[in-house]
Amino acid sequence: MTEACYLGVDIGGTKVSFRLVRGADGEVLWSSFARWPEVPSDVGDDLAVLRTRVRDLREATRVWPAGVGVAVAATVDAAGRVVSWPNRGTWRGLDLLGELRSLFPGSEVAWADDGALATVAEAAAAEVPNLVYAGVGTGIGGGVVVGGRLLSAMSGGACELGHVVVNHDGPPCTCGRRGCVQAEASGPATLRRASAECRQTVAFDRLRVGYRDREPWAAAAIEHSCAALAAALAGVGELVAPAVHVVGGGFAAGIPGYVAEVGRHLAALSRPGHPAAPVVPARFGGESSLRGAVLAAMGALSGPDVPRRPDQRARER
Repeated sequence: MTEACYLGVDIGGTKVSFRLVRGADGEVLWSSFARWPEVPSDVGDDLAVLRTRVRDLREATRVWPAGVGVAVAATVDAAGRVVSWPNRGTWRGLDLLGELRSLFPGSEVAWADDGALATVAEAAAAEVPNLVYAGVGTGIGGGVVVGGRLLSAMSGGACELGHVVVNHDGPPCTCGRRGCVQAEASGPATLRRASAECRQTVAFDRLRVGYRDREPWAAAAIEHSCAALAAALAGVGELVAPAVHVVGGGFAAGIPGYVAEVGRHLAALSRPGHPAAPVVPARFGGESSLRGAVLAAMGALSGPDVPRRPDQRARER
C-alpha cells in the first residue's frame, strides 16, 4: 500500500513556497517556491502563479496529496474569505478556501495564520510549555504557546505580535495605526530606515553586508529594529512568562547577528528579579511557517495543542 503524501504551502507577502512529504517520516519528495508578480498586481495574476506551481507538482511527482496545509499571511475570516492583506490588496474579498479546494480537489485542506503555524512548528521542536515566536519578514507575525497550547484557535488567527504598539509617535502601519512593531521592525521598515540613513536606496544584500562590516548607517537601522522588537517581546513576556523567545522569518534569518542583537536589547529591559527569557534563532529559520503547514496537512493540528514528537509522548506515558 502506497503511503499518503502531504503538501505544505506557505503563502507569504512576496512569495509562495511548497513542500511535499511522504508518510509520517516526512521524507521530502518535492519543494518549490515562486515570487509573486510585483505589486500592484491583480489577484488573478497571483492565482495563476499558484496554478502553475500545482501543475508543476503533478508533472514532477505524479502523486497527489491526501492533505494540504496552508499558512496564510493575510487576515482570513472563519469562512475562509480574505478580510485584509495590505501587502497584496487585491486579495481582499477572495474566497481563499474555495480557491484552495478548487486547486486541490480530493485533498483535505486545512489553513491557518502563518504566524500560528510557525509558532506550532517551533514549539514542537523546542519542547517547552511556554514560548513566544516572532517571525520577521515582509511583515512581523508571531504566536504564543502557554501550557503547550497555542493561544487562539487555529482558524481564528494568531496573537498579532506585529501589531503591538511600541512607539505611539512612530511611523504609520499598514493596519492604520502608528508605531506598531511591524512598522518599526519589519524587513521593509528596516530597509526604508537604512535607505534614509544612507541617503540612497538600500537593498537587502547591501544591508546585510553593511551590518556585517559595522557600517554606521546599517548598524543604526538594524539596532533600531531590534530594539523595537525587543520592546514588544518584553511586553508579551510580562504576560506569559515564556521559557524562551524564538525569532525567525526570512529577514531575521538572513542577517547574521540579528537575533543576538534582539537578545541584547531584551536583556537590557529586564526588571530586578525578573530576567527576560533568552532569545534564540528559529530552529527552521525562514521556513517555520512552511514546516507548520506540513504539520497541518498531516492532520497534526486538529486542535490548539502543540503536537509532540512520538518519542516525547512515550516518555510522558
